[in-house]
Amino acid sequence: MGLDQTRMIPCQRHLFDIPDHIAYLNCAYMSPLMRSAITAGEEGLARKSRPWEIRAEDFFNSSEEFRTVAARMFDATRNDIAIIPSASYGISTAALNLPISRGQNILMLDEQFPSNVYPWRRLAHEKQASIAMVPWPEDGDWTAAVLRELSDRIAIAALPNVPWTSGGVLDLARISEACRRNGTALALDLTQSLGALPFSVKQVQPDFAIAANYKWLLGPYSIGVMYVAPKWQQQGRPLEENWIQRENARDFSGLIQYVDGYEPGARRFDMGERSNFTLLPAARAAMEQILTWGIEEISAYCGALTKPLAEAAPAVGLTPWPEKFRAPHYLCLRTRTQVPADLMERLQKGHIFISVRGSSLRITPHVYNSKAEIEKLLYVMEETLR
Repeated sequence: MGLDQTRMIPCQRHLFDIPDHIAYLNCAYMSPLMRSAITAGEEGLARKSRPWEIRAEDFFNSSEEFRTVAARMFDATRNDIAIIPSASYGISTAALNLPISRGQNILMLDEQFPSNVYPWRRLAHEKQASIAMVPWPEDGDWTAAVLRELSDRIAIAALPNVPWTSGGVLDLARISEACRRNGTALALDLTQSLGALPFSVKQVQPDFAIAANYKWLLGPYSIGVMYVAPKWQQQGRPLEENWIQRENARDFSGLIQYVDGYEPGARRFDMGERSNFTLLPAARAAMEQILTWGIEEISAYCGALTKPLAEAAPAVGLTPWPEKFRAPHYLCLRTRTQVPADLMERLQKGHIFISVRGSSLRITPHVYNSKAEIEKLLYVMEETLR
């Protein structure tokens, strides 16, 4: 159970405000904020108390700084990134733009997160199209399951990288290649993977890729990032129309000269009030720290924590997702029945925090967790389930 893998970073708990007795193994629910992110957010909030010191260029500088850092998460350019308030906002933007005809299908996974379902259901209803669900793969291979369902009847594949109730991982490069062969658009929800699992738009080539910041990007709530492929940056329709996305936005005295053109790149898709002086600095500080650690290093660290739990799970009647198909940072342990209530009670009394999703225990550590916390969780599981 030692954390001795190559390039392993040390535990980073000192950067977070987590009491020693708390074992928070629930990043997939909501991450804690780092002290640096809190400080950046507080400094931004304090600026609003002196609005006469906020200059016109500040509305643009902060968003461009955020956009530049976010682009590195996608292996993209700053022009490719839009600033959004939530994953559902980004997915709804993708649904507004991606073409689909009557009788075609939208492909999704069984048990997909609702925010990546409802916009597509509305689109299917409006266009008289259909939803095609990829059934739960008994062998754990989500990639093969998706590839079996892809055909030229699929207009849009709306998928995650890591499904939230299984912790499986999709090989998006292989899936994207199949989508391109079939003329299928690819829209991705990366909320449960971006920042903890390496990703590159150069390899995957999605049409849209979205992530909320409050989970694995370690940022605040109500801010998110969206990659938009170049083909949609010149002709795409934004979800909302606001002043700051327009090409004359920097000239405050000329805003009443209404124009049809947008700022270049993906900026046309930015949310209103994108220059949030509190959330953007906090989210940027968190992403900068993630890049300092290294996403591959974060993945290795989390994988070293989840691996011993996965190995011990069968002995207490729990089934882990097959290791070769599982994301290292994300462990779901399934039961044949409902999770015993006394297990969750004992965990809470011991200040151990995980999630229950359906018939799964979901354990999602980060770099603030330690080997000792994993051993503590394992002890309670063995005492309760055996």
